[in-house]
Amino acid sequence: MAQDSPGPEARLLVVEDDPGIADLLSDALSFAGFEVRTAATAADALREVAARPPDLIVLDIMLPDSDGFDVLKRIRGQSSSLPVVFLSARDGVADRVAGLDLGAADYVVKPFSMDEVLARIRAVLRRGGPGGAQDSGRRQVAGLELDADTGEVRRDGQPVALTPNEFKLLRCLMTNAGRVLTRAQIADYIWDYDFTGEINLVESYISALRRKVDTSEPRLIHTVRGFGYVLRVPP
Repeated sequence: MAQDSPGPEARLLVVEDDPGIADLLSDALSFAGFEVRTAATAADALREVAARPPDLIVLDIMLPDSDGFDVLKRIRGQSSSLPVVFLSARDGVADRVAGLDLGAADYVVKPFSMDEVLARIRAVLRRGGPGGAQDSGRRQVAGLELDADTGEVRRDGQPVALTPNEFKLLRCLMTNAGRVLTRAQIADYIWDYDFTGEINLVESYISALRRKVDTSEPRLIHTVRGFGYVLRVPP
């Protein structure tokens, strides 16, 4: 008796206007067990999402009729949880921070390794969405408070607005308060993938976080030269 063949690992939408790259991604991801659809324009991508939402989108930034940042904003207007992985030749830290702060789950730079793309897609699918798995509970260090259930942060009683990745970084530091974390450990916590390409982004996020939550005494986020960062009340 014939057995039913297993279903696809997940449904993916690849948004890429270069036919060669689109075919490469489609063939490789299909071979890896995914169901893959493709779109070459922002308009086609939005129609595909509306008609049949995928489990994850692989999204180029430079599209002929728009850019991937705008596409992600419009997708977020329809779904706050649909994970998006940017795949772009724009490799500047500012571009990557912008994409992640808009709610992308990850950002891969071209030229890329197909093994890396597969690993990142699977890591995002494992953690379920752009924000990743959320641990519950409240944390407080001095006048800094974080509520992982509501997503609220306060410093000295005043609310602080953070992006999703800034919130994850702060949660990481507060969960490990008093412990020095390396940049690699922080990058692995935020992006759930051990890849040194994200190390420089950690410094950008630390700087942004300091400007938002460490504006009064005592300063809580400290650099330990040669090691990494730690959140603690100074002696």
